[in-house]
Amino acid sequence: MKKIFVIIFICSIRLALAGTLTGNADGQPEQPTPETLQSWLPKIQGWAVSPNLEVFNPDNLFNRINGAAPLYIAANFREMTSLEYTKGDDYITIQAYRHATPEDAFGMYASERSPDLSFFPVGGEAQGDETSLFFFAGNMYVKITSGAASDLGDILQKIGSDLAEKIDAKADFPPVIQAFPTEDRISHSQAYITSNYIGHEFLSSVYTASYKKDGQNFQAFVIDAKTPDGAKNVLTRYAAFTKQPQDFAEGLLTTMKDRYNGDIPMIWKGRYIIGIFSESGNAILGATDFLKKLESNFQFN
Repeated sequence: MKKIFVIIFICSIRLALAGTLTGNADGQPEQPTPETLQSWLPKIQGWAVSPNLEVFNPDNLFNRINGAAPLYIAANFREMTSLEYTKGDDYITIQAYRHATPEDAFGMYASERSPDLSFFPVGGEAQGDETSLFFFAGNMYVKITSGAASDLGDILQKIGSDLAEKIDAKADFPPVIQAFPTEDRISHSQAYITSNYIGHEFLSSVYTASYKKDGQNFQAFVIDAKTPDGAKNVLTRYAAFTKQPQDFAEGLLTTMKDRYNGDIPMIWKGRYIIGIFSESGNAILGATDFLKKLESNFQFN
């Protein structure tokens, strides 16, 4: 019996260590420490990795990015590690922002997209040019910038690709984002908003994508209320705001007559609320069919 107990105990330790080395119990990659991130920086000919690193948290992030800090903190920012390559007077700076969830990291990345940058297959998605590269992977949003006068686009992509592979080799858009129909979708318009969607504090954890069809621009959204009761509570609060009867039911179309955002058709299904709205406030032709199509792309619970 003692021998069996020892074998079981040793196996348990090995399993625990395996989990520590390969990821969390939920399958997410382990969060790298600042020192680990530094060790992951690839060797670049002619460039040296600075031995110095800086670490910032929600209490002192403003010391580095000043006025932008509240935007990151609203996106559930946890820690930022600042790293650097040097080559004479030239430098490459890496700022790796760790957020609470992959959705938060994606959302912060999406909020800083620029139409002036190109897109690259680094991490879940990357944008950049010859002096910058920004990407998301796992819980991390990473910003790489160069202070050199020359074109360093290839080097920045090399650094980004190596880091993204180590942070999360399977980085991709959040599953809910992947469920949005691709037809008529405006490229690179997907986003994730943690709170205060369309000006309402009770609309949070919202996935969105923009569309253009038959000359109409509109935005589709999916609210993850975490539970069916949570979804019902969101609808109840919205109905109270619009002073409408609370006659909604799961699976049926409900239209919120929002005085600030126009009529917003929505469908409640499980933990999710699916909706569509036009910033112009005009009615959207085919809105019901679009919502049904989006609904069919989900496995609800």
